[in-house]
Amino acid sequence: MRIFIVHAHPEPNSFNGALTRAAQAALSRAGHEVIVSDLYAMGFNPVSDRRNFTTIRDADYYRQQSEEANAAAHNGFAPDIQAEMDKLFWCDALILQFPLWWFGLPAILKGWVDRVFAAGGRVYGGGKWYDRGVFAGKRAMCSVTIGGPPPIYSSRGLNGPIAEILFPINHGMLYFVGFTVIEPFLVHAPARISDRERRMCLDRYRERVLGLAHAPTVAYPKLADFDDTHVLKSA
Repeated sequence: MRIFIVHAHPEPNSFNGALTRAAQAALSRAGHEVIVSDLYAMGFNPVSDRRNFTTIRDADYYRQQSEEANAAAHNGFAPDIQAEMDKLFWCDALILQFPLWWFGLPAILKGWVDRVFAAGGRVYGGGKWYDRGVFAGKRAMCSVTIGGPPPIYSSRGLNGPIAEILFPINHGMLYFVGFTVIEPFLVHAPARISDRERRMCLDRYRERVLGLAHAPTVAYPKLADFDDTHVLKSA
């Protein structure tokens, strides 16, 4: 398999860093191809604006989706964006590696999605979304470190179920562009657990990434399950 890891943590020696290194080493030893985009190390610019493009559709008023469609039609994406798109089309599986910050993605990773998941049929658009998306047939997974312990992220916990917190990412970003979404790999409170527990987490993660092709997935309804107003049909 060809695996693309988008890594979003500013500290190389963080547990996120350990997870990415463990995945990269295990996959490479097993004969898989791996590319890592370390966004902080790359100095990736998360701000989405006209710098996304080498083309201009409307110089007087900036509409991002319109400019994305124009760039898709005229090979007009900036080199840094095109490079990341090329990695998405190259891979069989995508891994987003990040710490949960304020119930969502770190800004640099959200900016990566804002800039790279472009409309106009390049990454989505023209009826290409959800199970009919551009990346249908590919898999994607979030690998997430979380500051608090599991009970606080349960159905009765103060922060609510982790599945609901990750829904905008898993469903609204990954599944939206066609990926089959793998159940997330979660590490709770890595700064508060023992070295032995961290080693066990790394062992579990190596097993997970080596089994990406058959790992359990999140079940979402297909477009055919909805009516013309995009409401689920009656059973």
